[in-house]
Amino acid sequence: MRITINPQHPVRKIPTSSRSITGLMPTSDKDGEAFESTLERDLMYLLKFDITVDKFIAQPVKINYLDKESSPRTYTPDIIIYHRKDLAEAKNKKTILAEVKYKDDLCNNFREYHPKLRAGMRYAKERDWVFKVYTEEHIRTPYLKNAKFLLGYINSNFDSNIIEALLNRLDELRETDPQGLLASFYTDKWNQAKLLPAIWHLVARKSIGTNLHYPLTMSSRIWRMHYE
Repeated sequence: MRITINPQHPVRKIPTSSRSITGLMPTSDKDGEAFESTLERDLMYLLKFDITVDKFIAQPVKINYLDKESSPRTYTPDIIIYHRKDLAEAKNKKTILAEVKYKDDLCNNFREYHPKLRAGMRYAKERDWVFKVYTEEHIRTPYLKNAKFLLGYINSNFDSNIIEALLNRLDELRETDPQGLLASFYTDKWNQAKLLPAIWHLVARKSIGTNLHYPLTMSSRIWRMHYE
């Protein structure tokens, strides 16, 4: 099995899709990463929010394989995901080679996709990677909505004194909700509204913990995260 790989650019041009939207997801790379469906775009939102992810590349490899008639074919997985090695929680995570499909498309066309997916699985296994297929059931959950919301705050800058005060107060309270944390500082809504973005920033940076698998609200339980 042969492979073509370019870590900077996709090996297959993203086509115009009749079902979905194509575009570019901004990343640290100046060109961004191309997606060919809104489902791929939403997966990229999750990856950008995941602190264990080092980088991801769309359309990363071209895999040559033989179909059941022994005719040569090529398959290009949708994305490859690399994990950080400087985090204890991520250093043992394997590289993920992945395909992104809507569930009905996957089920209705499984015979067509199966040889490609099998080639992807074999290729990943040979390199001690993991091959995964993501559908909307994995991607479009309350976690996605929270991630997209918090990405707007993740790189915001706040006065270090405000950050320290919020974290220290949360240590004192042990567990509360955003509304309770704000009320512990101010009674008027104006000052509470000015302080709220700093709370979302700390949630986005994982300095404040909460269960992001449920909708994030002013009543969500929050606590301070401590890392060794």
